[in-house]
Amino acid sequence: MKNIKVIILAIITTFFMAGASANAQSSKLITADVCVYGGTSAGVIAAYTAKKMGKTVILIEPGKHLGGMSSGGLGYTDIGNKYVVTGLARDFYRRIGTHYGKFEQWIFEPKVAEGIFNDYVKRAGFPVLFGNRLIKVKKEKNQLKEIIVEDSYKPSTATNKTIRAKVFIDCTYEGDLMARSGVSYTVGREANSQYDETINGVELLDKHQFPDNIDPYKVPGDAKSGLLWGISSEVLQVNGAGDKKVQAYNFRITLTNVPENRIPISKPNNYDPKKYELLLRLKEKQPWKSISDVFIISKMPNGKTDINNNGGFSTDMIGMNWEYPEADYNTRTKIWKEHEDYTKGFFYFIGNDTRIPGNIRDEMKQWGYPKDEYTDNGNWTPQLYIREARRMIGELVMTQHHCQGKEQVEDGVGMAAYGMDSHNCERLVVNGMVKNEGDVQVHGFAPYAVSYRAIVPKQKEAANLFVPVCLSASHIAYGSIRMEPVFMVLGQSSAVAACQVIDKKIAVQQVNVKEVQSLLRTDPLADGSIPEVLVDNEDSHITGDWKTEKSGGYGPTYLADDSKTETAKSVRFIPEKLKKGAYRVYTYFPKVMNPAAKTYITIYDGEKATEKIINQSDLQVEGQTSGEWLPLGLYNFSEEKKAYVEISNKNADGVIVADAVLFVPVR
Repeated sequence: MKNIKVIILAIITTFFMAGASANAQSSKLITADVCVYGGTSAGVIAAYTAKKMGKTVILIEPGKHLGGMSSGGLGYTDIGNKYVVTGLARDFYRRIGTHYGKFEQWIFEPKVAEGIFNDYVKRAGFPVLFGNRLIKVKKEKNQLKEIIVEDSYKPSTATNKTIRAKVFIDCTYEGDLMARSGVSYTVGREANSQYDETINGVELLDKHQFPDNIDPYKVPGDAKSGLLWGISSEVLQVNGAGDKKVQAYNFRITLTNVPENRIPISKPNNYDPKKYELLLRLKEKQPWKSISDVFIISKMPNGKTDINNNGGFSTDMIGMNWEYPEADYNTRTKIWKEHEDYTKGFFYFIGNDTRIPGNIRDEMKQWGYPKDEYTDNGNWTPQLYIREARRMIGELVMTQHHCQGKEQVEDGVGMAAYGMDSHNCERLVVNGMVKNEGDVQVHGFAPYAVSYRAIVPKQKEAANLFVPVCLSASHIAYGSIRMEPVFMVLGQSSAVAACQVIDKKIAVQQVNVKEVQSLLRTDPLADGSIPEVLVDNEDSHITGDWKTEKSGGYGPTYLADDSKTETAKSVRFIPEKLKKGAYRVYTYFPKVMNPAAKTYITIYDGEKATEKIINQSDLQVEGQTSGEWLPLGLYNFSEEKKAYVEISNKNADGVIVADAVLFVPVR
């Protein structure tokens, strides 16, 4: 009888809690210390950080999924230099690595990424309001007081909700909260003259370009017949001129070639083969070799892909997104659907149109939509790749000069390292030929700091708002900063600063940035755990004459020696303030030409020295990165005695590299 009463009580309690949860979710008024709008990767990390730091948090996501592009198909991570990926962003890629049985992993399936973002929510324990989008912001002077959201799928004033918070963080790709808050922003490209840049504005270059002499008209040679689909009637402006045109969007598509997990690519609704006539004309000039001629297939685990744009005509829907950043929700939905129809039609066209060579059609048909991805969205990603939309004009504007190290900031709360990258902005007629315009790719500079002032508005406009995604940067600088790992870092930084704003009752512009920097350094996981210790080659003790290489390693530089064993040389990495305990030790190996077959490394734990030999064959570099961490083993260190890791040129038969050493506490 007693057991029956317990069971009945448990059922009643469960029913009551379920009802309470439902009522809380449907409540018209929600209050929190921090409101994060946008469940992108940055949004999840920002919300998690604020909650772990003791604040009440609400995360609002207009869609049904968390992670943005990081779970939306961009599994082949744009890194630039892993040195800039810190804190919880680095933790995310470590958790990806754990899933795949590695130290860290930068190539992953969408469902794995989404599972990890969902787990951040579960571990921190903050609510997520899915399927709600912003319709109004209420301010008093420069203070955001509350926002009103509506059901994204069935708008009705009856289900609108009001969220009151002390601090708001806009983590959307569009910058909707920023814009509705009356904060200054821009869309498109600045003229080079505005910030004294050289690669902003209109740029007609040779990457992802059509070769000469491809006719733009429906009837070749007859301008009166009209332009082929996808070609604008705009006139090419002078080089470096500014405009409101936006770099192309696309979908980062997950396909699979595993038969048992593959759904065939069928003819989509609204299919129109006329949209792909330019592809046929392009292939008359540049004959087919494989499907990778027209899109990049990056291989993901378990037979999946991350597909991206490649060449003159590909998955980028050039010139069809100019309205998107400032469009209303209905117009955005229309543009989004047009991109989906175009992309699905593009794959179907390649696999089925009889004008495509048979071997190419057969190759395309090896691929299909994965049954185990996006199962609630027809196995199609729910996230359009919005490479750029609005950009805030904040306390400081990041420009090309910051990217290239000509200007530096002292209030950095994150770093970037990717090249300045813009996809094409328009497709038009130049001298009677089809040309793409706007693609810029400039690489070859060191990691640089992103200013705190670039993620906060001007104080007169908003004193309790952070904008870590649509941050303050020129078009071409944003092309370097706009990478998912960087967004996560800046999301965490925003949350740490938000906690200071709340605790001290100050404006976001009055935050003590040094305190934020210190917290990010001493508590990178926002959970009070012992931080790992990184020793870079720039902080090492060097014996002998080593060459300093400025690209391709971890951090700003790495050291290399190609003298073999002419004279003894070594680089000693000494960790400062290493707390007593067990650590897993790693060393970073960049991939170089003519490397030594073996590298001899000594690890001293304060009591004894251990020699490790790393074989070059152990280095397997994957993805957009220059190298990988290789394990040196598990060691116990004491605080009293100086530990070190030393790399030498002992028995070298090729190039020896010394880049960075990492001490990861066993938690």
